[in-house]
Amino acid sequence: MTVFKRLAAAATLATWMVWGGGTALAGLGQPSKWQFGLQESATPVMDYIIWFNDFLLYIIAAIAGFVLLLLITVMVRFNARSNPTPSRTTHNTWLELAWTTVPVAILLVIALPSFKLLFFQLIPPPADLTVKATGKQWYWSYSYPDNGNFEFDSLILKTEQLKPDQPRLLAVDNEMVVPVNKTVHVLTTAPDVIHSFAVPSFGIKIDAIPGRINETWFKATREGVYYGQCSELCGKNHAFMPIAVRVLSEQDFATWVEEAKKKYAAHAAPSPVNLASAQSAGQ
Repeated sequence: MTVFKRLAAAATLATWMVWGGGTALAGLGQPSKWQFGLQESATPVMDYIIWFNDFLLYIIAAIAGFVLLLLITVMVRFNARSNPTPSRTTHNTWLELAWTTVPVAILLVIALPSFKLLFFQLIPPPADLTVKATGKQWYWSYSYPDNGNFEFDSLILKTEQLKPDQPRLLAVDNEMVVPVNKTVHVLTTAPDVIHSFAVPSFGIKIDAIPGRINETWFKATREGVYYGQCSELCGKNHAFMPIAVRVLSEQDFATWVEEAKKKYAAHAAPSPVNLASAQSAGQ
């Protein structure tokens, strides 16, 4: 009876977290307190990832329910009291065929959308804009070869520098800026160690490797600011290397580009003060 009460309490708590907790549900563009599930989607790729995740959950739940039903059936029908004389059956051809072919069929059902998602993620469509993201210890540099080839550094903001609407350990001084509803081709590389460019609401994650160029893409369908982080263990300040992408209207983006050309015309290495800020952020 005590075990039943504990299970009932756990089920009640889980239900409250999903339906009544509010903040337990994932947010858009950044993590939420007590987040439950993936971040809300802002791109077609992330739409597909969320659908595929839900699809797998349905399959897993069906398999778990079926196995639970089998276990209950075995406990009820084949215990010593209900079945004092056990069966001596050792083989059943149809049963053995079923438990071999059904898992294969399930894997095929999973494989088809899985391969489709991989191709969708890894084969970029024609780009409207190209941005090169260079991972460095421990900040990002962005260049825009299609828009004047300017470049700037993006460093984490210290806690005392944050504005009220900026999240701690995710906000930066210079955000990567892109237009809404445009295909953005992202090139990644690094001059020192392996980093990883990842933005959860976009459904992208790609390594930045010294000596080579990797690529990914996204098409943000909603304006706003979307946060990510370096997702590769790249050194002692790995946790303080965030990514912030601001999605603007096409007109506002064009205005930003003209301002950025003047502001970042002569790109300089980050000052020791900024580097010290990045290395001590969050401490």
